[in-house]
This record gives sequence, structure tokens and C-alpha cells, in this order.
Amino acid sequence: MGANIIDVTDDTFQTEVIESELPVLVDFWAEWCAPCRMIAPVVEKIATENEDRLRVAKLNVDENQNIAAGLGVMSIPTLILFKDGDAVSRMVGFASKEQLQSQLDTHL
Repeated sequence: MGANIIDVTDDTFQTEVIESELPVLVDFWAEWCAPCRMIAPVVEKIATENEDRLRVAKLNVDENQNIAAGLGVMSIPTLILFKDGDAVSRMVGFASKEQLQSQLDTHL
């Protein structure tokens, strides 16, 4: 995992994501999920290229089911962009870096 990607849990989600000054892209994933592994390098590139205007976090849904369930995450990978504590964008499934960046740019 890249140096500028943080791991969040049910316990740290409020502080790290909801109360963040910067928008936060949260990658909901699991170890067994092949599409999650496919999108991981894309998410890392997004994190590196947008580090001055965006935080990126990963939440393992197997270990942290409360937040995922509370947000209605049914399929993974799901990427949710939080801005000022609100979920403003949601992408489900694999996306290319260009698709993901385009979606993010409308909110950053």
C-alpha cells in the first residue's frame, strides 16, 4: 500500500474520513476480491497524483462491517468520495484511472 493511502476501520472512520479537511476517497475492499486487487494500482496512482487535494483510504469490509453496511455497500470494490463529511460520489466495480479521475474532478 502506498505511503499516502491510509487504512481506516469502523473505529477510525469518523475521524479519518468524516472529519477530514480534505475530500477522502474510500476504497471498500476485501482480500478475496479479485476486482479489488485489479483496481488497487489505479487507486494508488490516483492517491499519488492528487495527494495535495485528496486523501485516499482503504476499508476492509470483512473486518469492518458496520461502516460498509451503514453506507449500503453491497458489492466490492466500491469507491465512495466523501466531501465535508458527506458521500458525494459512488463508483462500484472496476474503473480505469481516467474514468475514476473524471468522476473525482467533478467534486474536487
